[in-house]
Amino acid sequence: MSRGYPFDKAATARAVIDDDGTLVEWNEGARRLLGHPAEAVVGRPATDLLTGPAPALPRGPQWHGTLALRHRDGHSVDVWLLARHHRAADGAGGRWTLVAPLTGTEPPAEDDPLAEAGLVQSPCAVAVYDEELRLRRMNDAMAALSGLPEEPARGLRLTELVEGPQSEELARGMREVLATGRPLDMQTFMRASGERRAHAWLARMAPVKDRAGRVRGVSLAAHDVSDNQRARQRLQLVNEASVRIGTTLDVTRTAQELADMCVPALADFVTIDLLDPEEYGGEPPSRVATPVTLRRAAHRSILEGVPEAVMKPGQTERYPAGSPQADSLTAGRTIIASKIAGDMGAWMNWNSARTRSVRLFGIHSAMSVPVLARGLTLGVAVFIRHRRPDGFDADDRMLAEEITTRAAVCIDNARRYSRERETALALQRSLLPRTLPHTAALEASSRYLPAARAGVGGDWFDLIPLSGLRVAMVVGDVVGHGIQASATMGRLRTAVRTLADIDLAPDELLTHLDDLVLRLAEEAGDGGAGVGATCLYAVYDPVSRTCTLARAGHPPPVLLPPGGRPHELELPAGPPLGLGGLPFESAQVRLAEGTVLALYTDGLVTSRERESDVGRGMLFEALGAHAGSLDASCDHILHTLLPSGGASDDVALLLARTQGLPASQVASWDVPADPALVGPIRKKAVEQLDVWGLNEATFTAELVVSELVTNAIRYGARPIRLRLIHDATTLTCEVSDTSPTAPHLRRAKTFDEGGRGLLLVAQLTQRWGSRHTAGGKTIWAELPLFEEDR
Repeated sequence: MSRGYPFDKAATARAVIDDDGTLVEWNEGARRLLGHPAEAVVGRPATDLLTGPAPALPRGPQWHGTLALRHRDGHSVDVWLLARHHRAADGAGGRWTLVAPLTGTEPPAEDDPLAEAGLVQSPCAVAVYDEELRLRRMNDAMAALSGLPEEPARGLRLTELVEGPQSEELARGMREVLATGRPLDMQTFMRASGERRAHAWLARMAPVKDRAGRVRGVSLAAHDVSDNQRARQRLQLVNEASVRIGTTLDVTRTAQELADMCVPALADFVTIDLLDPEEYGGEPPSRVATPVTLRRAAHRSILEGVPEAVMKPGQTERYPAGSPQADSLTAGRTIIASKIAGDMGAWMNWNSARTRSVRLFGIHSAMSVPVLARGLTLGVAVFIRHRRPDGFDADDRMLAEEITTRAAVCIDNARRYSRERETALALQRSLLPRTLPHTAALEASSRYLPAARAGVGGDWFDLIPLSGLRVAMVVGDVVGHGIQASATMGRLRTAVRTLADIDLAPDELLTHLDDLVLRLAEEAGDGGAGVGATCLYAVYDPVSRTCTLARAGHPPPVLLPPGGRPHELELPAGPPLGLGGLPFESAQVRLAEGTVLALYTDGLVTSRERESDVGRGMLFEALGAHAGSLDASCDHILHTLLPSGGASDDVALLLARTQGLPASQVASWDVPADPALVGPIRKKAVEQLDVWGLNEATFTAELVVSELVTNAIRYGARPIRLRLIHDATTLTCEVSDTSPTAPHLRRAKTFDEGGRGLLLVAQLTQRWGSRHTAGGKTIWAELPLFEEDR
């Protein structure tokens, strides 16, 4: 027997027979065993070599047994054969490979070192191979593992006993042990005899030496480590699930992450169906009753496009009692069904579409796991197998429940966050103006976008009509996000409108607003660290075409003059609201008719990806590119500056185009401080209304002018001036004097001769009021103009 490499292939008899029973290969070892040369038997039926009846065709891919074969000289030879069937690559037909050992059929001698190595009674599978890697001994455990008896298999090589790349890998390891004399451990995956699932094996190879220390063979011990391997895989899967599931606060995304996590690691097809909280009063129930309506949140299949054949994400279905989904939810526990156990009927009988899918794809095992979190029932996860042959076992159940439980907490967190975000968004939108008022001074358009990830914040904008056809523009930003920031924004917006109604100058208004933020910080009780805001307040006068602005730590507006280029308006910075004790300054600029003002919050130009200077440059370019419709300009600006996934901070944007009031719609007169001259002034006002074609408003306007002028002459200070202004809908009467004392509305007693003037003005007009000016005060009243007035 040669001890060199490569091994002597003729030491094993080998023949190949196709499915028709014709011999197609015959090696030298087969000639030695039966004496027939290859040219005498190749191409002939294999049954010609039998001396007895042909054996029954085996039903599996492997067969072994003893056959009586005809020797060339005519006598019969009993030969033990190991046969394996190999299918062709195209699936059509195949061949049988037959091998029989020619040497090693005798047991080793007592002084042979190989005889001492076989632990026949050991529960560990042990086999001993000689220097040519031929089997010399194997114990009962190894025989059971390989499915071959020791006596007839003795003399076959490992690659002949076990076929496939695993045996080649083990053979290389055994050669290394023979060459180095050092033991070696290898891990491999092989299917034991009679098993459907491949097991993980730890192969421990050690050299077998004689008394002189020479390596005479290799001892191979196989340990089944499948349980440990599966335990490590499950632990790794659970750890990976804790990282991959719940990356966002989005219910659908989280459900999809659960489905993606489990395919193909745990199942071939996974569906996640969730309850609709609206059916239970807005909150998921602790228990459900059948029938139950579920909405498909996510699914994942090992086959592309297959799930859509039954149900798409977003669709709902009503599950009756007896369906695994409904039964699992009502019982609050996992339900496993399989064809082997005979309880797959519930999966097939209640829905015809699912019945067709079960039969089409060969679904044989299913597991329904309720999605439970914090005592609430959120939905159900269904795991299905149709490609892998084994069904779900207890370990699979524990793994599915562990992953689903972790995912359920993430889904519940996402659900709660979504509900809170929707509540905050609804509050935010209710506190913001639904529509902007139409005024003669400005054409305006606005946008508000909540943050994509941080949630609703405290950004706000407003457009407030003032007396004298003036308009106030406001943009502000409250620190933080959520309902608290929205509520603070609502309080500040209300305060701004209240302060604007008394016609405070922009710097004075911000001073009062700063005091309010300080009081809100004190009410917060945490040192005021979470309460703060910035604000920009501007007042535009269409008569003088001037705009007065002041800001409190807010970005200055961008100005686009007609025919010019956008640029930032230089304003005194001013401290953010809530610092206290620091003054605010205002600036006044004259604006040409058609000038566009862009007021915005810093979320529009600032982000993690770019600096604010870069964002402002992009804003200049986007604003200058659309000089037409303000609505189109708003959309273009947001599309240019904000990423497709949404902004990291909420954004408020207000665009306003100035409109001047023609001089022909304004008339003013100096009023002598003599009550006897009120009549001529009243006459001039009536004549002016006639020129404007507002004759229908003459009677009311005459009374209002008379009362306001008389009041100014009696209680005011010189000089006194009357001004009439009108646009398409309103006639404004203004009387100014240099006295700082403002009038107060009061009710005259029955026998009083005076005191009814302002009461009469209030009854005849739609609004009236007073505002302080640098040189005194102005009393104003607005009269509505109807279609017949114009």
